Amino acid sequence: MSPPASLLQRSQQRATFRDVKVEVVRSPRRRKTVQAREVNGVLRVSIPATMTRADEEHWVAEMVRRMERRGASRSIDLVQRASQLASRFELPIPDSIRWSDNQEWRWGSCTPSEGSIRISSRLVREPSWVLDYVIVHELAHLRVANHSPRFWAVVNRYPLAERARGFLIARSVSPAATDGEGVQTDPLEIGPDDDVLLP
Repeated sequence: MSPPASLLQRSQQRATFRDVKVEVVRSPRRRKTVQAREVNGVLRVSIPATMTRADEEHWVAEMVRRMERRGASRSIDLVQRASQLASRFELPIPDSIRWSDNQEWRWGSCTPSEGSIRISSRLVREPSWVLDYVIVHELAHLRVANHSPRFWAVVNRYPLAERARGFLIARSVSPAATDGEGVQTDPLEIGPDDDVLLP
């Protein structure tokens, strides 16, 4: 059963954004969330009815970007890649490793107690040696849960570690990759509550 027309206002306008057909659905019932899903080859973006046109444009672009990243991430087998890197650098194999679309401040994260690793889907379009560095960094957390000299010795087994760190610092989406006093922070760990120094 479809909702009554009074509860759902469909935009009469379908658009194409980056070669993706988009339909925007404005709903008076939706207050704080934006949702996107593919329906018959069209990306349907559901937004609050009260959202401004500028915010609508922002969220349509963001949802198209996320959909593109999700599609690109399907071609990369993170489990296989992590297993190969773990074997090559004598690191533990994670219990789980997956892409994450909601890591805006981090390139990767690890929960050592669960053996789980999340890799930012922003890395999908970066060079493979950078992705491999992030995976090695997170695998190293399964052995050493902090950023001690012992941890960095493990990470630095990866031959392109320093180069990859520089690349990620340059690519960082953080407003500043420093701790406020000019001290460089780890691009993998930049977050609202993190001030982690590079070795």
